[in-house]
Parts: sequence; C-alpha cells; structure tokens
Amino acid sequence: MAETKPKPKLNKKAIDMAKQEPEVRNKNFSEVALGYTESEAQEEASRCLGCPKPMCQSGCPVEVPIPQFIKCIKEKNYAAGIQIIKTKNALPAVCGRVCPQEVQCQAKCIIGRVGEPVSIGRLERFLADWEQKNGAQLPPKVPLSGKKIAIIGAGPAGLTVAADLVKLGHEITMFEALHIGGGVLSYGIPEFRLPKAIVNNEISYVQKLGVDLRLGNLIGRIHTIPELLKNGYDAVFIGSGAGLPQFTGCPGENLGGIYSANEFLIRVNLMKAFQFPEYDTPIRIGKQVVVIGGGNVAMDCARSSIRLGSKVYLLYRRGREELPARHEEIENAEEEGLNCKFLSAPVEFYGDAKGWVRAMKCIAMELTEPDAKGRRGVKAVPGSEFIIDVDTVIIAIGQTPNPIIQRTTDGLQSDPRYGTITVNEVGKTSLDGVYAGGDVATGAATVISAMGAGKRAAKAIHEYLLNKK
Repeated sequence: MAETKPKPKLNKKAIDMAKQEPEVRNKNFSEVALGYTESEAQEEASRCLGCPKPMCQSGCPVEVPIPQFIKCIKEKNYAAGIQIIKTKNALPAVCGRVCPQEVQCQAKCIIGRVGEPVSIGRLERFLADWEQKNGAQLPPKVPLSGKKIAIIGAGPAGLTVAADLVKLGHEITMFEALHIGGGVLSYGIPEFRLPKAIVNNEISYVQKLGVDLRLGNLIGRIHTIPELLKNGYDAVFIGSGAGLPQFTGCPGENLGGIYSANEFLIRVNLMKAFQFPEYDTPIRIGKQVVVIGGGNVAMDCARSSIRLGSKVYLLYRRGREELPARHEEIENAEEEGLNCKFLSAPVEFYGDAKGWVRAMKCIAMELTEPDAKGRRGVKAVPGSEFIIDVDTVIIAIGQTPNPIIQRTTDGLQSDPRYGTITVNEVGKTSLDGVYAGGDVATGAATVISAMGAGKRAAKAIHEYLLNKK
C-alpha cells in the first residue's frame, strides 16, 4: 500500500513586513513599510488554503478574486496575478498600502479562525510593486461605444469609474480641480504611507487606458453639470470628495497656528512643505502640537508633525478602544512618539498679543451607555478643566463635501445638514444620467469604500447608456 504523505503543517502566524525603525522613520518622510521580498511573499502566499468558496472575496468592496491572484504568487506567475487583480481593481498599489484589509477581506479569512489571517493586502502590494518595476500590461482595446461620460474628480471613486467605463468602450473625460490627480490620495495621505510616485503611476495607468484627464478644471465654475449634459456628455459621475473641513466651534478657533487637517496635509503632502526651502511652501509649526481627533486623518497629521520636529499630543474625546483609526496606524504613531490624551475635549483656545495660539483649555469626558447602534456617547465631567500649552493645533474631526456642485445644479438633491449628495444603492442621483459616489455621497470614509461605490456606479452608468435612446 502506498504511503500517504502527511499534510504540511499550517503556519498560523503571518509573515511580518519589514519597516523602518521608529527612531529613524520619525525623522523622515520615506515610506515606513518596506514591502515583502519575493521569498516572503511566497511564504505568506503558501498559507492560503485556496478555498472553493472564498469568504475573503465577499469582504472585498471591489470583489477582487483573492485566491486566484494568491495562487499566481505561489506559482511565481506574477504577471498573471496582477492582471487578475486589475480585472476588478485599477489601483492595487494604493489599496495594498491604505486599504483596511483587517476589517474587510482578512476579517473573513478562514485561517483567521485559528491563527492570523493571510496578509492579503501585503500580497496585493507585492504584485502591484512588481508590476511597477516590470511595466504594466494594458488590456486589449474594445470597440468604441460612441457614448461620452464626464467624471468630476480624479480621486479613488472617479479613477475607478473611469477605468471601468473606458474598458467598456466609452469615451471618458475626467475633470479635476487641482493641478494634480489623485484627490485625497495626493493631498491627504502622507508620503510615508503612500508615496506620490505610486499614486502617479496608478493615475498614469488609467490615462493609458484612454481616459482624458483635465487638470485645473473646477466644475461649478468652469462648467456646470447642466452645461456638460447639454454639450455632448451622455452621463456624469460626481466623485469630488469631501474637502470642506469641520471645526470645533470653540472660542478662539480663528487664532493663528490653528489649522484644519485639510490645510495642514495639503501643505505638507501636496505642496511638500516638509522639504522647505527646496519646495517654496513654508509651514509654521511649533515645538508642541495638539491634534484633535481620532481617525486616520488625525494620525496622518500627528505623524507628519512628529517628523517636522514637534512634540505631539492627540486629543480624543473617547477612549483608546473607540479610536476609529486603523490599529496599524495607531501602533506606528505611538512607536514614533505620539502622546495620547484620551477622554478629553477642547473648550477654548488662548492666544498671545500677536494673535497666535499659545494654550488651550480642555475638559475631561466620560463614556455613556451605548446607543442603538452600539456606539458609546460622551459627556463632560464638571469641574475637570485643564490647560495645555501649545504652539500649533490641528483639527481633524471630519470633512463634508464642498457645496459648489450642489449650488450650481438645480434639482440635485443633497442632505441639508452635511451637504452629501443623495444617491440610491447604485449611485444614481435625483437627476437623470447623473451619478455620484465616494465621500461626496457618504461623507469622509475609506479609499476602498469610495472605490466600491465607483464600481457600482460604473456598472449602473453602463446599463443606463445601453438603454438610452
């Protein structure tokens, strides 16, 4: 009788990814995570069971065929692996770096029930980085449909819609208000998390597919949506994001040295203030910085401030367990020197004779019982006020959409409080032929959720165009 070979023992622990050491990386803006080597990717890919009914795929907002691309890594067929990813995801190098896989695809990994889930995001990044080193292969051209679509905003939602629709033969014009594409990928996420060269390569790929990207075009000023529809476009997708910052409303918030997260990150990331005077964009930042907020944007502000030489405090009105930022980003920030003040909220800002912030009054908070959605509220603790000396304050408590499109488009329904455009489950707005998705429809959320909305909208727009007389 032939002997049966014993099954290889399952490695319950994921392969770690190398990172810059904290005491080194907190002084530079180079990428923190260094990526898998080929042998590390092979070893991590070998942990995948190749489930016939992959639960991981059901957790991916853009439905990437996860077991199939991991199988290609096992077989060292990297070109086929990245092509499999790109059938669903035009921005894999971005998603491999900033997508919260731990609460999406990896949260559903079967191996995660007995050990650490397969590092799907790191493997996606490995293939995307391989492609960027070896050159991207474009899909075959399809016959033109004769239909034209205008896409407003070259962020993750717009880029996804553009890539999906141009591959179906439609003519795509993408209007971007800034002088560079990428949206939040370019202006909001720091270089040490998402290098701009990576973003630029992803945008270049979408352009090579045949998308016409027009920079410096602010829709609502240069053109309005009604004008686009009258001037030859068969459909419009709005993916203009959420770039209008929210503030605390506390007295003294207009003092010098108090930034919105948007302004701070745009100066540092897009305008490269961290390289001043090589790049002529100065930014005034003091020795002691307080960042107000607890999301990924707050972590980006805090970690950037540390690299600019400041002692940084994070002020968050709930506890550590309630922090909405990715665990990885919280861990990285604390390793780099972030000081956290939980259960604390701002009350008032105080300035000097020249109008610059110098101190802030805060108050202790306590958690209340969870609401119907399970989220715990907070309330102030009377008599618990305290003072923090500060040179710079960065407010990172959320963003809402800029209302310029809503104000220049009659009949476009939006939320009167938050300004988000009202859409159905596939992104259709109240206007015929007009769709929207991403932060402009949901408020500030994740890159991958915007991309998921873009894919749903692209499918709906294609069906609309096929049925349009």
